Amino acid sequence: MSEQLINQYLIAEQSAKASVDAAAAALKSERVRLAQTRIVAPDDGVISSRNATLGSVVQAGNELFRMLRGNRLEWRAEVSAEQLPRVAPGQTARLHLADGAQINGRVRMLAPTLDPTTRKALIYVDLPTGSAARAGMFASGEILTGSSSANALPSSAVILRDGHSYVFQVDAQNVVRQIKVDTGRRQGGQVEILAALPADARFVASGGAFLNDGDAVRVEAAASAEAAGAEAPQQAQARPATPAAEAQAATQPEAAR
Repeated sequence: MSEQLINQYLIAEQSAKASVDAAAAALKSERVRLAQTRIVAPDDGVISSRNATLGSVVQAGNELFRMLRGNRLEWRAEVSAEQLPRVAPGQTARLHLADGAQINGRVRMLAPTLDPTTRKALIYVDLPTGSAARAGMFASGEILTGSSSANALPSSAVILRDGHSYVFQVDAQNVVRQIKVDTGRRQGGQVEILAALPADARFVASGGAFLNDGDAVRVEAAASAEAAGAEAPQQAQARPATPAAEAQAATQPEAAR
């Protein structure tokens, strides 16, 4: 075989290798372009909105989809600067939705800064998966920062006179005695009484505005308790000897938390 023919074969071999390398590069380029047409999410979740349009060319950084990552929702609660020190991660939060449903969440983190306009801080509360809450829904609620025992009476039992709070205690002779008290927290129709109250005392639960200190009353079973038939705190109706006034008396204050 002549040297010229050998050189032709070597050149043909090198040309064929160059053609293979060019084809491989073109294949790689097409695979990259194909991969760019596939949108991959960083995690599992539910798509909540879509801005992408089929066939459109988007720039880097443009928003294509919004996703609920892990199908997880959070409640962003606003608290004042005075309330912020009492909130800590891990505390339980109770939410009230617009339809009356109630769900519990857990505080995940606190915002490091306050809004300069509202002077309020955001509290991030994780909500359980599968709850009735939906993204964008308005909800109100409270964060349980702690609990303590307290003496409490129905709010209707506390009478405001001359700028002071009073309750009427019914003694063994069914005579009411007006007692000045200091009130504290209010929750669920109950009022905290700061001063210690006798354990066996009975107090007028409603209608105290018609009574005066020293009035004699007649104690009767409360109609609401009879209708319910429940073993709730015993209640009674206290009727003064004069038919003009009507009141409702309850036994010792409940221990509210």
